[in-house]
Amino acid sequence: MLTGNRSQIRRAALAAIAFFPALFAAGIAAAEINGAPTPGGIGLPEMATPVGAEAQFFYNSVLLPIISFIALFVLGLLIYVCWRFNEQANPVPSKVTHHTGLEIVWTLIPVLILVVISVPSFRLLAHQVEIPEASLTVKVTGNQWYWTWAYPEDQGGGFKFDQIMKPESEINVAAGDLRLLTVDNEAVVPVNEVVRVQLTSTDVIHAFGVAAFGVRMDAIPGRLNQTWFKVEKEGVYYGQCYFICGKDHAYMPIVVRAVSRPDYEKWLADAKKKFAANDNGDLRVAAAAH
Repeated sequence: MLTGNRSQIRRAALAAIAFFPALFAAGIAAAEINGAPTPGGIGLPEMATPVGAEAQFFYNSVLLPIISFIALFVLGLLIYVCWRFNEQANPVPSKVTHHTGLEIVWTLIPVLILVVISVPSFRLLAHQVEIPEASLTVKVTGNQWYWTWAYPEDQGGGFKFDQIMKPESEINVAAGDLRLLTVDNEAVVPVNEVVRVQLTSTDVIHAFGVAAFGVRMDAIPGRLNQTWFKVEKEGVYYGQCYFICGKDHAYMPIVVRAVSRPDYEKWLADAKKKFAANDNGDLRVAAAAH
């Protein structure tokens, strides 16, 4: 039975009240616009796509306030019970075991909370799943432990390339390289255009994800999944494999550079020459995978 010190309970309550606003503010905080992670960051990054912005609004304006309120309410209830019904303040305990009204309330309130959450949640899910007409389709294949990007010939491509993490010995900080994130070949897409991404794998299950796009989709052997994004701001955006796929799972980053349509057309012409396929269609330009 709790005999506790009321001053300790009061201090714990004050500490909790100070903690949750900080947690809420951390959730609102955004990362750099170019999609790179920031040291010490614990919130969602600043989104560069409409679906990502909708997901961030849903998290910051719906989920986080509800979660914070529930956590504070439960914590306050626990503190009140510890203070009001400890052995010293309440030497004769109550023997009440049922309360119909209370049981109805604690069943209906969670149901209503879930209904409130479900409305924007299903709307967001529909926007993520329903792919609009795309101006560019790329096929991304997961391998142990790198990605292969293929640009279709009927959209000006007709080439593919492997995207492999640069080893630490080749990282050039002055040029903007990031350890464990920079790759040998960046994928390039046009800004303000819908890009359809078809995903598969050659070996085990991988997961393609770019945080600033609000995109994550599994790449499964023998199956073709698809997702989409529409980048609204030029920049370089970083992603990772989000599914544990073996010993080098942590070393298969994704890098997407969003540029204007003229710059994309110029890159496309240069890429055709750079990534001319050999006989078996494979191209490994890095010395070795990690």
